[in-house]
Amino acid sequence: MRNKLCVVCLSTLIVAVLLSCQSVPSSEDRPNIILVMSDDQGWGQVGYYNHPILKTPNLVEMAKNGLRLDRFYAGAPVCSPTRASVLTGRANDRTAVFAHGEPMRIQEKTIAQVLKGMGYTTAHFGKWHLDGLKGPGVPILKEDIRNPGYFGFDEWISVTNFFDIDPLMSHKGEIKEYTGSSSDIIVRQALEFISKNKDDPFFVVIWYGSPHDPWSALARDKSEIPQQLEEKDRNYLGEIVEMDKSIGVLRNELKNKGLAQNTILWFNSDNGGLPQGGKEGVGGLRGFKGSVYEGGLRVPCIIEWPAQIDGGQISNYPASTMDIFPTIHSIVGLASNQMVRPIDGISIQPIFNSTTTIRQKPIPFKYRNKGALIDNDYKLVVEDIEKKHYALYDLKVDTDENEDILSTHAEKGSEMIEYYEHWLESVKHSIAGNDYEGGLSVPDPDSEFWWDTPAYKPYIEKWKDRPEYHDRLKRANKIEDR
Repeated sequence: MRNKLCVVCLSTLIVAVLLSCQSVPSSEDRPNIILVMSDDQGWGQVGYYNHPILKTPNLVEMAKNGLRLDRFYAGAPVCSPTRASVLTGRANDRTAVFAHGEPMRIQEKTIAQVLKGMGYTTAHFGKWHLDGLKGPGVPILKEDIRNPGYFGFDEWISVTNFFDIDPLMSHKGEIKEYTGSSSDIIVRQALEFISKNKDDPFFVVIWYGSPHDPWSALARDKSEIPQQLEEKDRNYLGEIVEMDKSIGVLRNELKNKGLAQNTILWFNSDNGGLPQGGKEGVGGLRGFKGSVYEGGLRVPCIIEWPAQIDGGQISNYPASTMDIFPTIHSIVGLASNQMVRPIDGISIQPIFNSTTTIRQKPIPFKYRNKGALIDNDYKLVVEDIEKKHYALYDLKVDTDENEDILSTHAEKGSEMIEYYEHWLESVKHSIAGNDYEGGLSVPDPDSEFWWDTPAYKPYIEKWKDRPEYHDRLKRANKIEDR
Protein backbone atom coordinates (compact mmCIF):
# COMPACT_ATOMS: atom_id res chain seq x y z
CA MET A 1 0.00 0.00 0.00
CA ARG A 2 2.88 2.39 0.73
CA ASN A 3 4.03 1.94 -2.88
CA LYS A 4 0.54 2.83 -4.06
CA LEU A 5 0.58 5.87 -1.78
CA CYS A 6 3.86 6.92 -3.37
CA VAL A 7 2.34 6.54 -6.83
CA VAL A 8 -0.58 8.75 -5.78
CA CYS A 9 1.79 11.37 -4.33
CA LEU A 10 3.99 11.25 -7.45
CA SER A 11 0.98 11.66 -9.74
CA THR A 12 -0.20 14.63 -7.71
CA LEU A 13 3.27 16.17 -7.86
CA ILE A 14 3.45 15.72 -11.64
CA VAL A 15 0.08 17.46 -12.05
CA ALA A 16 1.30 20.30 -9.84
CA VAL A 17 4.48 20.70 -11.88
CA LEU A 18 2.54 20.72 -15.14
CA LEU A 19 0.19 23.34 -13.78
CA SER A 20 3.11 25.46 -12.60
CA CYS A 21 4.44 25.43 -16.18
CA GLN A 22 1.20 26.88 -17.51
CA SER A 23 1.17 30.61 -18.18
CA VAL A 24 0.31 32.60 -15.07
CA PRO A 25 -2.30 35.28 -15.79
CA SER A 26 -1.17 38.88 -15.39
CA SER A 27 -2.85 41.01 -12.76
CA GLU A 28 -5.04 42.53 -15.51
CA ASP A 29 -6.17 39.11 -16.70
CA ARG A 30 -6.66 37.43 -13.34
CA PRO A 31 -10.25 36.32 -12.96
CA ASN A 32 -12.61 37.71 -10.39
CA ILE A 33 -13.70 34.97 -7.99
CA ILE A 34 -17.05 34.58 -6.23
CA LEU A 35 -17.70 31.61 -3.94
CA VAL A 36 -21.37 31.07 -3.18
CA MET A 37 -22.54 28.51 -0.63
CA SER A 38 -26.01 27.57 0.52
CA ASP A 39 -26.73 26.30 4.02
CA ASP A 40 -28.28 22.80 4.37
CA GLN A 41 -29.39 22.51 0.75
CA GLY A 42 -29.59 18.85 -0.23
CA TRP A 43 -28.11 17.35 -3.38
CA GLY A 44 -31.55 16.87 -4.87
CA GLN A 45 -32.96 20.31 -4.15
CA VAL A 46 -32.33 21.81 -7.58
CA GLY A 47 -34.44 21.87 -10.71
CA TYR A 48 -31.89 20.05 -12.88
CA TYR A 49 -32.29 16.94 -10.73
CA ASN A 50 -36.07 17.04 -11.26
CA HIS A 51 -37.09 17.93 -7.73
CA PRO A 52 -40.88 17.46 -7.55
CA ILE A 53 -41.49 21.05 -6.37
CA LEU A 54 -38.38 23.21 -6.76
CA LYS A 55 -37.59 24.58 -10.22
CA THR A 56 -34.54 26.77 -9.33
CA PRO A 57 -34.48 28.36 -12.81
CA ASN A 58 -31.39 30.43 -12.11
CA LEU A 59 -29.31 27.49 -10.95
CA VAL A 60 -30.57 25.56 -13.97
CA GLU A 61 -29.45 28.39 -16.25
CA MET A 62 -26.11 28.62 -14.46
CA ALA A 63 -25.57 24.91 -15.02
CA LYS A 64 -26.37 25.30 -18.73
CA ASN A 65 -23.69 27.96 -18.95
CA GLY A 66 -21.05 26.21 -16.86
CA LEU A 67 -19.71 22.96 -15.47
CA ARG A 68 -22.10 20.91 -13.33
CA LEU A 69 -20.37 18.54 -10.93
CA ASP A 70 -22.69 15.66 -10.09
CA ARG A 71 -20.28 14.10 -7.59
CA PHE A 72 -19.22 17.06 -5.53
CA TYR A 73 -18.78 16.64 -1.79
CA ALA A 74 -18.86 18.96 1.19
CA GLY A 75 -15.71 18.68 3.29
CA ALA A 76 -17.87 17.43 6.16
CA PRO A 77 -21.54 16.61 6.77
CA VAL A 78 -22.11 19.80 8.84
CA CYS A 79 -21.49 23.46 8.23
CA SER A 80 -18.52 24.90 10.17
CA PRO A 81 -16.12 22.08 9.24
CA THR A 82 -16.97 22.50 5.56
CA ARG A 83 -16.42 26.26 5.78
CA ALA A 84 -12.96 25.66 7.18
CA SER A 85 -12.20 23.27 4.31
CA VAL A 86 -13.24 25.89 1.74
CA LEU A 87 -10.97 28.55 3.16
CA THR A 88 -7.92 26.33 3.76
CA GLY A 89 -8.05 23.38 1.35
CA ARG A 90 -7.57 21.15 4.40
CA ALA A 91 -9.72 18.57 6.15
CA ASN A 92 -11.64 20.19 8.99
CA ASP A 93 -9.93 18.37 11.87
CA ARG A 94 -6.56 19.79 10.80
CA THR A 95 -7.95 23.28 11.46
CA ALA A 96 -9.51 22.23 14.82
CA VAL A 97 -13.04 22.73 13.45
CA PHE A 98 -14.17 19.32 14.60
CA ALA A 99 -17.91 20.05 14.58
CA HIS A 100 -20.39 22.87 14.05
CA GLY A 101 -19.60 26.04 15.95
CA GLU A 102 -15.96 25.14 16.59
CA PRO A 103 -13.38 27.96 16.17
CA MET A 104 -10.85 27.81 13.35
CA ARG A 105 -7.22 28.15 14.42
CA ILE A 106 -5.76 31.60 13.91
CA GLN A 107 -2.61 30.06 12.43
CA GLU A 108 -4.49 28.70 9.43
CA LYS A 109 -3.79 30.54 6.18
CA THR A 110 -6.91 31.23 4.16
CA ILE A 111 -7.56 31.74 0.49
CA ALA A 112 -8.69 35.30 1.30
CA GLN A 113 -5.36 36.15 2.95
CA VAL A 114 -3.37 34.79 0.04
CA LEU A 115 -5.44 36.48 -2.66
CA LYS A 116 -5.35 39.74 -0.73
CA GLY A 117 -1.55 39.48 -0.80
CA MET A 118 -1.75 39.19 -4.59
CA GLY A 119 -3.71 42.40 -4.99
CA TYR A 120 -7.27 41.09 -4.83
CA THR A 121 -9.84 43.07 -2.87
CA THR A 122 -11.68 40.63 -0.63
CA ALA A 123 -15.09 40.50 1.01
CA HIS A 124 -17.32 38.16 3.01
CA PHE A 125 -21.10 38.40 3.17
CA GLY A 126 -23.42 36.29 5.31
CA LYS A 127 -22.90 33.34 7.59
CA TRP A 128 -19.42 32.89 9.11
CA HIS A 129 -19.59 30.25 11.87
CA LEU A 130 -15.84 29.88 12.35
CA ASP A 131 -15.39 31.93 15.52
CA GLY A 132 -16.57 29.34 18.03
CA LEU A 133 -20.03 30.75 18.73
CA LYS A 134 -23.18 28.63 18.59
CA GLY A 135 -26.82 29.62 18.53
CA PRO A 136 -28.84 31.66 16.01
CA GLY A 137 -26.65 34.10 14.12
CA VAL A 138 -25.76 37.38 15.77
CA PRO A 139 -23.59 40.25 14.53
CA ILE A 140 -19.88 39.47 14.84
CA LEU A 141 -18.23 41.88 17.24
CA LYS A 142 -15.21 43.94 16.21
CA GLU A 143 -13.14 42.56 19.07
CA ASP A 144 -13.76 38.95 17.99
CA ILE A 145 -10.24 37.84 17.03
CA ARG A 146 -11.68 35.27 14.63
CA ASN A 147 -13.78 37.69 12.63
CA PRO A 148 -13.63 37.59 8.82
CA GLY A 149 -11.27 40.56 8.77
CA TYR A 150 -8.63 38.65 10.69
CA PHE A 151 -8.77 35.85 8.13
CA GLY A 152 -8.18 38.15 5.17
CA PHE A 153 -11.43 39.88 4.23
CA ASP A 154 -11.16 43.63 3.61
CA GLU A 155 -14.91 44.07 3.76
CA TRP A 156 -17.40 41.99 5.70
CA ILE A 157 -21.07 42.12 6.52
CA SER A 158 -21.48 38.95 8.52
CA VAL A 159 -23.25 37.03 11.26
CA THR A 160 -22.00 34.22 13.47
CA ASN A 161 -24.46 31.59 12.21
CA PHE A 162 -27.74 31.13 10.31
CA PHE A 163 -29.99 34.16 9.71
CA ASP A 164 -33.32 34.85 8.01
CA ILE A 165 -35.70 37.77 7.46
CA ASP A 166 -34.79 41.31 8.63
CA PRO A 167 -31.51 40.22 10.23
CA LEU A 168 -29.09 42.00 12.51
CA MET A 169 -25.65 41.89 10.88
CA SER A 170 -22.20 43.23 11.53
CA HIS A 171 -20.52 45.60 9.09
CA LYS A 172 -16.90 45.21 10.22
CA GLY A 173 -18.03 45.32 13.83
CA GLU A 174 -20.79 47.90 13.48
CA ILE A 175 -24.20 46.36 14.22
CA LYS A 176 -26.84 47.15 11.62
CA GLU A 177 -30.39 45.97 11.02
CA TYR A 178 -31.29 45.07 7.44
CA THR A 179 -34.73 44.68 5.89
CA GLY A 180 -35.82 41.83 3.67
CA SER A 181 -34.79 38.22 3.06
CA SER A 182 -31.27 37.30 4.06
CA SER A 183 -30.41 35.93 0.60
CA ASP A 184 -31.41 39.11 -1.19
CA ILE A 185 -29.64 41.29 1.39
CA ILE A 186 -26.22 39.69 1.15
CA VAL A 187 -26.26 39.46 -2.64
CA ARG A 188 -27.13 43.14 -2.99
CA GLN A 189 -24.45 44.07 -0.44
CA ALA A 190 -21.98 41.96 -2.40
CA LEU A 191 -22.97 43.70 -5.64
CA GLU A 192 -22.45 47.08 -4.03
CA PHE A 193 -18.94 46.00 -3.06
CA ILE A 194 -18.29 44.64 -6.55
CA SER A 195 -19.42 47.92 -8.15
CA LYS A 196 -16.90 49.83 -6.06
CA ASN A 197 -14.06 47.41 -6.80
CA LYS A 198 -14.75 46.25 -10.35
CA ASP A 199 -11.61 47.84 -11.78
CA ASP A 200 -9.35 45.45 -9.84
CA PRO A 201 -9.62 41.69 -9.35
CA PHE A 202 -11.93 40.85 -6.46
CA PHE A 203 -12.59 37.81 -4.30
CA VAL A 204 -16.07 37.63 -2.80
CA VAL A 205 -17.55 34.98 -0.51
CA ILE A 206 -21.34 34.82 -0.23
CA TRP A 207 -22.48 32.35 2.40
CA TYR A 208 -26.26 32.11 2.66
CA GLY A 209 -28.23 31.34 5.79
CA SER A 210 -30.80 29.48 3.68
CA PRO A 211 -32.38 26.99 3.76
CA HIS A 212 -31.22 26.40 7.38
CA ASP A 213 -33.94 26.36 10.05
CA PRO A 214 -35.94 27.99 11.61
CA TRP A 215 -37.35 28.48 8.07
CA SER A 216 -38.91 31.84 7.48
CA ALA A 217 -39.73 32.79 3.91
CA LEU A 218 -41.47 35.85 2.52
CA ALA A 219 -44.98 35.27 1.15
CA ARG A 220 -43.85 35.96 -2.42
CA ASP A 221 -41.21 33.23 -2.21
CA LYS A 222 -43.54 30.48 -1.04
CA SER A 223 -46.49 31.49 -3.25
CA GLU A 224 -45.74 28.69 -5.73
CA ILE A 225 -45.15 26.06 -3.02
CA PRO A 226 -48.21 23.78 -2.72
CA GLN A 227 -50.66 25.00 -0.10
CA GLN A 228 -51.30 21.48 1.18
CA LEU A 229 -47.80 21.26 2.64
CA GLU A 230 -47.24 22.18 6.26
CA GLU A 231 -46.32 25.82 6.74
CA LYS A 232 -42.82 25.02 7.98
CA ASP A 233 -42.23 22.97 4.82
CA ARG A 234 -43.50 25.81 2.64
CA ASN A 235 -41.13 28.19 4.42
CA TYR A 236 -38.27 25.73 4.07
CA LEU A 237 -38.70 25.37 0.31
CA GLY A 238 -39.53 29.05 -0.04
CA GLU A 239 -36.08 29.91 1.29
CA ILE A 240 -34.52 27.97 -1.59
CA VAL A 241 -36.79 29.82 -4.04
CA GLU A 242 -35.55 33.16 -2.70
CA MET A 243 -31.94 32.02 -2.72
CA ASP A 244 -32.28 30.97 -6.37
CA LYS A 245 -33.77 34.36 -7.23
CA SER A 246 -30.82 36.11 -5.61
CA ILE A 247 -28.42 34.03 -7.71
CA GLY A 248 -30.30 35.29 -10.74
CA VAL A 249 -29.82 38.86 -9.53
CA LEU A 250 -26.10 38.20 -9.02
CA ARG A 251 -25.57 36.67 -12.46
CA ASN A 252 -27.57 39.35 -14.26
CA GLU A 253 -25.72 42.18 -12.55
CA LEU A 254 -22.36 40.63 -13.36
CA LYS A 255 -23.42 40.62 -17.02
CA ASN A 256 -24.70 44.19 -16.85
CA LYS A 257 -21.41 45.35 -15.35
CA GLY A 258 -19.42 43.55 -18.02
CA LEU A 259 -17.83 41.25 -15.44
CA ALA A 260 -19.41 37.87 -16.12
CA GLN A 261 -16.96 36.71 -18.79
CA ASN A 262 -13.87 36.61 -16.58
CA THR A 263 -15.52 35.89 -13.23
CA ILE A 264 -15.37 32.44 -11.67
CA LEU A 265 -18.73 31.87 -9.99
CA TRP A 266 -18.56 28.69 -7.89
CA PHE A 267 -21.75 27.47 -6.21
CA ASN A 268 -22.24 24.58 -3.78
CA SER A 269 -23.96 23.66 -0.53
CA ASP A 270 -22.19 23.26 2.81
CA ASN A 271 -23.51 19.79 3.65
CA GLY A 272 -26.19 17.30 2.74
CA GLY A 273 -29.90 17.92 3.09
CA LEU A 274 -32.30 17.49 5.99
CA PRO A 275 -34.88 14.80 6.72
CA GLN A 276 -37.29 17.74 6.52
CA GLY A 277 -36.84 17.62 2.77
CA GLY A 278 -37.58 13.90 2.50
CA LYS A 279 -35.58 11.50 0.35
CA GLU A 280 -36.18 13.72 -2.68
CA GLY A 281 -34.25 16.47 -0.87
CA VAL A 282 -31.08 14.39 -1.12
CA GLY A 283 -31.96 12.97 -4.53
CA GLY A 284 -32.76 9.55 -3.06
CA LEU A 285 -29.28 9.13 -1.59
CA ARG A 286 -28.67 7.40 1.74
CA GLY A 287 -28.50 9.57 4.84
CA PHE A 288 -28.90 13.26 5.61
CA LYS A 289 -26.94 16.09 7.20
CA GLY A 290 -24.57 14.71 9.84
CA SER A 291 -24.13 11.39 8.03
CA VAL A 292 -21.01 10.30 6.15
CA TYR A 293 -23.19 8.49 3.63
CA GLU A 294 -23.84 10.19 0.29
CA GLY A 295 -26.93 12.07 1.47
CA GLY A 296 -24.88 13.79 4.16
CA LEU A 297 -21.85 14.65 2.04
CA ARG A 298 -22.82 14.95 -1.63
CA VAL A 299 -24.04 18.44 -2.54
CA PRO A 300 -25.04 20.38 -5.66
CA CYS A 301 -22.18 22.23 -7.36
CA ILE A 302 -21.78 24.42 -10.45
CA ILE A 303 -18.72 26.30 -11.68
CA GLU A 304 -19.36 29.07 -14.19
CA TRP A 305 -16.49 30.89 -15.91
CA PRO A 306 -17.41 31.81 -19.50
CA ALA A 307 -13.87 32.85 -20.42
CA GLN A 308 -12.48 29.38 -19.69
CA ILE A 309 -15.29 26.86 -19.20
CA ASP A 310 -17.60 25.74 -22.00
CA GLY A 311 -21.23 25.71 -20.97
CA GLY A 312 -23.48 22.69 -20.62
CA GLN A 313 -20.89 20.29 -19.23
CA ILE A 314 -21.86 17.59 -16.74
CA SER A 315 -19.09 15.75 -14.91
CA ASN A 316 -19.02 12.71 -12.66
CA TYR A 317 -15.48 13.50 -11.53
CA PRO A 318 -15.40 13.24 -7.71
CA ALA A 319 -14.39 16.56 -6.12
CA SER A 320 -14.88 18.36 -2.83
CA THR A 321 -14.79 21.73 -1.10
CA MET A 322 -11.19 20.92 -0.13
CA ASP A 323 -10.38 21.33 -3.83
CA ILE A 324 -11.55 24.94 -4.06
CA PHE A 325 -8.40 26.61 -2.65
CA PRO A 326 -5.97 24.36 -4.61
CA THR A 327 -7.93 24.98 -7.81
CA ILE A 328 -7.85 28.75 -7.43
CA HIS A 329 -4.22 28.43 -6.35
CA SER A 330 -3.36 26.92 -9.74
CA ILE A 331 -5.56 29.28 -11.75
CA VAL A 332 -4.06 32.51 -10.43
CA GLY A 333 -0.50 31.20 -10.13
CA LEU A 334 0.10 31.32 -6.40
CA ALA A 335 3.47 30.38 -4.98
CA SER A 336 3.69 26.86 -3.59
CA ASN A 337 4.41 28.12 -0.06
CA GLN A 338 1.15 30.03 0.20
CA MET A 339 -0.79 27.25 1.94
CA VAL A 340 -0.49 25.52 5.28
CA ARG A 341 0.36 21.91 4.56
CA PRO A 342 -0.61 19.15 4.27
CA ILE A 343 -3.40 20.03 1.84
CA ASP A 344 -6.14 17.44 1.39
CA GLY A 345 -7.63 18.87 -1.79
CA ILE A 346 -6.21 19.04 -5.30
CA SER A 347 -6.67 21.40 -8.22
CA ILE A 348 -9.54 20.34 -10.44
CA GLN A 349 -8.62 22.89 -13.11
CA PRO A 350 -7.52 20.03 -15.43
CA ILE A 351 -11.12 18.77 -15.65
CA PHE A 352 -12.42 22.08 -17.02
CA ASN A 353 -13.49 21.26 -20.59
CA SER A 354 -12.35 17.66 -20.11
CA THR A 355 -14.16 14.34 -20.10
CA THR A 356 -11.89 12.76 -17.49
CA THR A 357 -13.66 11.14 -14.55
CA ILE A 358 -10.67 9.51 -12.85
CA ARG A 359 -9.30 11.22 -9.76
CA GLN A 360 -5.70 10.47 -8.78
CA LYS A 361 -6.01 11.27 -5.07
CA PRO A 362 -8.76 9.90 -2.80
CA ILE A 363 -11.04 12.27 -0.86
CA PRO A 364 -10.91 11.70 2.92
CA PHE A 365 -13.51 12.71 5.50
CA LYS A 366 -13.61 12.70 9.28
CA TYR A 367 -16.44 14.01 11.40
CA ARG A 368 -16.33 13.22 15.12
CA ASN A 369 -15.89 9.42 15.31
CA LYS A 370 -17.16 8.76 11.77
CA GLY A 371 -15.35 8.92 8.49
CA ALA A 372 -15.21 8.01 4.82
CA LEU A 373 -12.79 7.73 1.93
CA ILE A 374 -13.82 8.14 -1.70
CA ASP A 375 -11.57 6.57 -4.32
CA ASN A 376 -13.43 7.16 -7.57
CA ASP A 377 -16.31 4.65 -7.63
CA TYR A 378 -15.34 3.01 -4.34
CA LYS A 379 -16.34 4.46 -1.00
CA LEU A 380 -15.08 3.30 2.37
CA VAL A 381 -17.32 4.18 5.31
CA VAL A 382 -16.40 3.88 8.96
CA GLU A 383 -19.27 4.38 11.39
CA ASP A 384 -16.98 4.03 14.42
CA ILE A 385 -13.36 4.99 13.91
CA GLU A 386 -12.27 3.78 17.33
CA LYS A 387 -13.82 0.35 16.81
CA LYS A 388 -12.83 0.27 13.11
CA HIS A 389 -16.30 -0.62 11.85
CA TYR A 390 -15.64 -0.41 8.11
CA ALA A 391 -17.88 -0.98 5.10
CA LEU A 392 -17.11 -0.70 1.38
CA TYR A 393 -19.50 0.35 -1.36
CA ASP A 394 -19.27 0.53 -5.15
CA LEU A 395 -21.08 3.77 -5.96
CA LYS A 396 -21.14 2.98 -9.66
CA VAL A 397 -23.66 0.17 -9.14
CA ASP A 398 -24.88 0.90 -5.60
CA THR A 399 -25.73 4.58 -5.30
CA ASP A 400 -27.90 3.78 -2.26
CA GLU A 401 -24.94 2.31 -0.33
CA ASN A 402 -26.95 -0.75 0.59
CA GLU A 403 -24.53 -3.56 -0.28
CA ASP A 404 -21.34 -3.78 1.76
CA ILE A 405 -18.79 -5.47 -0.52
CA LEU A 406 -15.86 -5.42 1.90
CA SER A 407 -15.79 -9.20 2.23
CA THR A 408 -15.90 -9.81 -1.52
CA HIS A 409 -13.43 -7.04 -2.41
CA ALA A 410 -10.96 -7.71 0.37
CA GLU A 411 -7.88 -6.45 -1.50
CA LYS A 412 -9.46 -3.11 -2.42
CA GLY A 413 -10.91 -2.79 1.05
CA SER A 414 -7.56 -3.44 2.72
CA GLU A 415 -5.86 -0.92 0.43
CA MET A 416 -8.37 1.80 1.27
CA ILE A 417 -8.38 1.04 4.99
CA GLU A 418 -4.59 1.29 5.08
CA TYR A 419 -4.67 4.57 3.18
CA TYR A 420 -7.38 5.96 5.48
CA GLU A 421 -5.63 4.96 8.70
CA HIS A 422 -2.37 6.43 7.42
CA TRP A 423 -4.29 9.64 6.70
CA LEU A 424 -5.79 9.62 10.20
CA GLU A 425 -2.29 9.54 11.65
CA SER A 426 -1.37 12.60 9.62
CA VAL A 427 -4.48 14.36 10.92
CA LYS A 428 -3.41 13.63 14.50
CA HIS A 429 -0.08 15.22 13.63
CA SER A 430 -1.96 18.32 12.44
CA ILE A 431 -4.20 18.46 15.50
CA ALA A 432 -1.07 18.51 17.68
CA GLY A 433 -0.05 21.74 15.93
CA ASN A 434 2.86 20.32 13.97
CA ASP A 435 1.78 21.94 10.69
CA TYR A 436 2.67 25.41 11.97
CA GLU A 437 6.13 26.85 12.24
CA GLY A 438 6.95 26.89 15.93
CA GLY A 439 3.96 24.70 16.81
CA LEU A 440 0.56 25.67 18.14
CA SER A 441 0.71 29.27 19.35
CA VAL A 442 -2.73 29.53 20.99
CA PRO A 443 -4.63 26.70 22.71
CA ASP A 444 -7.90 25.78 21.02
CA PRO A 445 -10.77 27.48 22.90
CA ASP A 446 -14.03 25.67 23.53
CA SER A 447 -17.05 26.62 21.48
CA GLU A 448 -19.94 28.18 23.38
CA PHE A 449 -23.34 29.75 22.87
CA TRP A 450 -23.05 33.45 22.24
CA TRP A 451 -25.37 34.31 25.12
CA ASP A 452 -22.91 32.71 27.55
CA THR A 453 -20.04 34.96 26.50
CA PRO A 454 -19.39 38.19 28.44
CA ALA A 455 -19.11 40.21 25.22
CA TYR A 456 -22.73 39.53 24.25
CA LYS A 457 -24.41 39.81 27.66
CA PRO A 458 -25.10 43.56 27.23
CA TYR A 459 -27.12 42.76 24.10
CA ILE A 460 -29.46 40.13 25.55
CA GLU A 461 -31.94 42.68 26.91
CA LYS A 462 -31.91 44.59 23.59
CA TRP A 463 -32.49 41.49 21.49
CA LYS A 464 -34.74 39.40 23.72
CA ASP A 465 -37.94 40.18 21.79
CA ARG A 466 -36.53 39.47 18.37
CA PRO A 467 -38.21 36.32 16.99
CA GLU A 468 -34.92 34.69 15.96
CA TYR A 469 -33.57 34.88 19.51
CA HIS A 470 -36.48 34.89 21.95
CA ASP A 471 -37.27 31.17 22.15
CA ARG A 472 -33.61 30.16 22.31
CA LEU A 473 -32.85 32.68 25.05
CA LYS A 474 -35.86 31.46 26.98
CA ARG A 475 -34.80 27.80 26.70
CA ALA A 476 -31.33 28.79 27.86
CA ASN A 477 -32.89 30.50 30.91
CA LYS A 478 -31.45 33.85 29.89
CA ILE A 479 -34.82 35.63 29.87
CA GLU A 480 -38.29 35.17 31.28
CA ASP A 481 -41.23 34.63 28.97
CA ARG A 482 -43.05 37.68 27.68
